[in-house]
Order: sequence, then C-alpha cells, then structure tokens
Amino acid sequence: QVQLVESGGELVQAGGSRRLSCAASGRTFSSYAVGWYRQAPGKEREFVAAIASWSDGRTHYANSVKGRFTISRDNAKNTVYLQMNSLKPEDTAVYYCAAKSSVAGFIPVDYDYWGQGTQVTVSS
Repeated sequence: QVQLVESGGELVQAGGSRRLSCAASGRTFSSYAVGWYRQAPGKEREFVAAIASWSDGRTHYANSVKGRFTISRDNAKNTVYLQMNSLKPEDTAVYYCAAKSSVAGFIPVDYDYWGQGTQVTVSS
C-alpha cells in the first residue's frame, strides 16, 4: 500500500508558474505509476498528466496542458512533481495525485490510491 499527500497549491496570477508535489510513503514507490488529475467546481474530474513506474520515465499529458505542464519523479525522495508554467484561469481546480502498481514503462488507465488534493487558483 501507499499513502499520498499533495502540496504546493496556491493563488497564482495568470502567466505565472507553480510546482505541485506528491509525497508517497513506503519503500515500494518506484514500482508505482503516478497520475495527476484535477477537478474544478461543478465540473467532472479530468486527467492532467501521468508518469510510468521505475526509471522508465515515460509520460503522458492531456492536450489542454501539453507544452505547459511537466510531470517528473524523484524515487529517492518518494516524490512526484507537476511543474505548471504559463498558467491560465482555466487551470483553476483542486489537483489530485494518484498511484497504481505497474510494470516498468506502463501507464495505467485507473488508479488504486488517491491523495487529498491541493487547491490551485489562477487569477486574471
């Protein structure tokens, strides 16, 4: 099992940058693929980005954030990051990280473990 805690959410002006962190527990973190999702008020939860398990480094992004957001992981620190650049008001949402045990290079469709979320607000 793994427990996830997101942090880094804050009020940011449009065009600015912010890095979110997803800290995980346990020594088996390297075997988990991790994804970022977000949910705005009155909207459905949507996929943002994902990264494969182990050291494969393969990533996938939603079209709405491609070229602006970057997902990365530091297995030594049991942490996955979401670097957000050129932020827009449309990026305002609660951001969640999620994890699932996976073979190297595989990015899952669904996840078994979820964090509590962190609020990101982008002002005009």
